[in-house]
Amino acid sequence: MNPPLAGGTGPVVRRTMLGRDPGEAHRPATSLELLYDLCFVVAVAQASEGLLEALSQGKHTTGALSFALVFFTIWWAWMNFTWFASAYDVDDVPYRLMVLVQITGSLILAAGVPHAFEGGDLRIITLGYVVLRTALAASWLRAAYSDPARRTTALRFAAGVTGCQLGWVALLFLPAGVRLPGIALMIAAEVSVPIWAQSAGMTPWHPGHISERYGLFTLIVVGESVAATTVAVQGAFARHHGTGSLYALAAGGLCTAFAMWWLYFTRPAHTLLATTHRAHRRRFTWAYGHYLIFASAAAEGAGLAAYAEYVTGHSAASPLAAGAGVTVPAAVFLLTVWAVHLRPHRASAAERVPYPVAAAGILLSTGTPAPALAAGALLAVLVVVVTVRRRRNPPAPLVPGGPLPG
Repeated sequence: MNPPLAGGTGPVVRRTMLGRDPGEAHRPATSLELLYDLCFVVAVAQASEGLLEALSQGKHTTGALSFALVFFTIWWAWMNFTWFASAYDVDDVPYRLMVLVQITGSLILAAGVPHAFEGGDLRIITLGYVVLRTALAASWLRAAYSDPARRTTALRFAAGVTGCQLGWVALLFLPAGVRLPGIALMIAAEVSVPIWAQSAGMTPWHPGHISERYGLFTLIVVGESVAATTVAVQGAFARHHGTGSLYALAAGGLCTAFAMWWLYFTRPAHTLLATTHRAHRRRFTWAYGHYLIFASAAAEGAGLAAYAEYVTGHSAASPLAAGAGVTVPAAVFLLTVWAVHLRPHRASAAERVPYPVAAAGILLSTGTPAPALAAGALLAVLVVVVTVRRRRNPPAPLVPGGPLPG
């Protein structure tokens, strides 16, 4: 964080927004970034609650599609701010105000999530997205003015963000029959903007800072999953005074959450991101792949809560569908963590193989009498295997500047 001017005690107004030093030591997440994340918890919780209701009503396909779209807007807004802040956080008054405007947009977006699930009404979500993205585009314009060396990149970001936002607004006026293809087109446009913008030059993002920010958001979505499951199981126990199925669900859900945390933080991401050889290209896969990590972690909580509804007879889902709500998100989380977060490190086949094997086992447990307990047990076994393997064969650290494995 840049210090205030001499004699100052707080943020100051600066005329420049120069890029941060990507090699800066001790670059932790700021209190403003933590506030930003905590406000996004509201939107994540609303998305998880919407998926829970859809699963309980037997609307698995439409619920999953709505959740995927809603969570994309949440994740994309969070990710865009995170990478911008890693490069251009000057912590002055204009910067803080722009971030607070984005937080306001996230809360508006969260308020629109129930409407998106109930009737496909995207107006409030789009309004929140407009507030978010307008503030971000303004910040990119400020960066373009202040950082001549990266002006083209910043202007491309500003133009791309603005153009995509206009596209989202235009979707509201399209007939319902063509809205879904339009959404798919807009998602493709959104994820293309950073690739196009940074082809003109990379922003000075900080590997340690980015790694910490992604880790913190992982904790948020896993924590939300635990909270959703706890509330659902508590309510189920209150109605039925405890059954074997509920005890199995509670134990399995707890093991699953613990294993998610353990497996994600098995390897430090900053050593992977800090390598210079092919790091810029690989980071897009790493950054974009986290959509599935975050979304599946949030969906796991909804699936566990929906299974509690099924166990207590308050769900229209079939046994197989109820079990899939638990096992599919867990398998997706495991496979994605392995593919984008762990596999790129130097690892032997003995370290790589257990992840897809465990994911296959979790999917096969969908039709068992206690899918949550089976999934949690398999994940716990995987944690033991990975931990023992690493203790016996400590991996050689990646050397910054060294080559990445293919």
